[in-house]
Amino acid sequence: MTGTTLDVTGTPGTTIDTLRFATAGSVDDGKSTLVGRLLHDSKSILADQLEAVERVSQSRGQEAPDLALLTDGLRAEREQGITIDVAYRYFATPRRRFILADTPGHVQYTRNMVTGASTADLAVVLVDARNGVVEQTRRHAAIAALLRVPHVVLAVNKMDLVGYEEQEFDRIVEDFAGHAAELGLPGFTPIPVSALCGDNVVDRSAHMGWYEGPALLEFLETVPVGIESADAPVRFPVQYVIRHDEVRHYAGQLASGSLRVGDRVTVHPSGETSEVTGIDVLGTYAAVAYAPQSLTLRLADQRDISRGDMITAGAAVPALTQDVRAAVCHLADRALRVGDRVLVKHTTRTVQAIVKDLGGAAELTANDLGTVTLRTAEPLALDDYADVRRTGAFLLVDPADGTTLTAGMARLP
Repeated sequence: MTGTTLDVTGTPGTTIDTLRFATAGSVDDGKSTLVGRLLHDSKSILADQLEAVERVSQSRGQEAPDLALLTDGLRAEREQGITIDVAYRYFATPRRRFILADTPGHVQYTRNMVTGASTADLAVVLVDARNGVVEQTRRHAAIAALLRVPHVVLAVNKMDLVGYEEQEFDRIVEDFAGHAAELGLPGFTPIPVSALCGDNVVDRSAHMGWYEGPALLEFLETVPVGIESADAPVRFPVQYVIRHDEVRHYAGQLASGSLRVGDRVTVHPSGETSEVTGIDVLGTYAAVAYAPQSLTLRLADQRDISRGDMITAGAAVPALTQDVRAAVCHLADRALRVGDRVLVKHTTRTVQAIVKDLGGAAELTANDLGTVTLRTAEPLALDDYADVRRTGAFLLVDPADGTTLTAGMARLP
């Protein structure tokens, strides 16, 4: 799971604390400016980067540096004043490290938001205070709900253009709350901001005395993320089998839960069982390993285990199924149609499948959100995406050229 707090020995602690978050908003809602302000006011940009932005801004006749230039890295983005691709930025404060995915606002780049938010612990959804909740806001909220992003911030931007009025903020929050309830979002945190003026981005605003909540950075620094509950199901997809001195080692990344020496485990899809006799993390023996650590595993018995198998422990086991139903976002320019033959890439396993149904739709085109029913050639050890994001997600791939077609989030009956 992203954002996990682990030290290098594999023990939960406070040595490393990283928050992955994504920003989303309609065109001209000020998303790139907000990200630029966040980096600028938190002193997370280099002097030469700021000088370059100031130089470009002056050449355009702008008095103040256009902070959106800090994130719109592509020439086409700068020329059109829009974000096209996902731009990742890394910064840190004394309290936390951050991986930020700045995602596009245009409808035709919705698939890029899916990419940016798929591994996020938190999504910041921007709204222009003058326009309120619009179609793209609802679309971005739907994607956050679809991807089960644990935390959502509603950043009501451009408060300076509505006189910093509390009533305008409350109206938008109430409207968004209605849509959030319909989508099944567990909750959201509303924050009134002005990215252009710096209100409530890094520092508290002096213009909105009626707002008693945190500034955006303060919230990002303190929102609890990362550590899975102690009863998270154990999921270990086998990536490689290594033979050393007649002993088999199974290598991969622990997708969920914690695994201990002595644990009884089950191998899927064979159903064979064994016991963990050794765990190595970073080449060092460990009595216990936690997701998302990469490790090698040794078992007490010789089992027929290969890449793509999944090792689990405990009573919570994945569904072994060839009939897969999922919520999807179509990513490719090529349409997905009923009857298409595809590859399903699920963790380290890839199997052939046929598209049986698209929720009644004739086809899915790029950026469409929908549902799909698949029949796979071999069983998959699948979790409901709502329970385990890593092992509930998959990709559909074109078998002809390897193009990624569709991102799927499994829904088990």
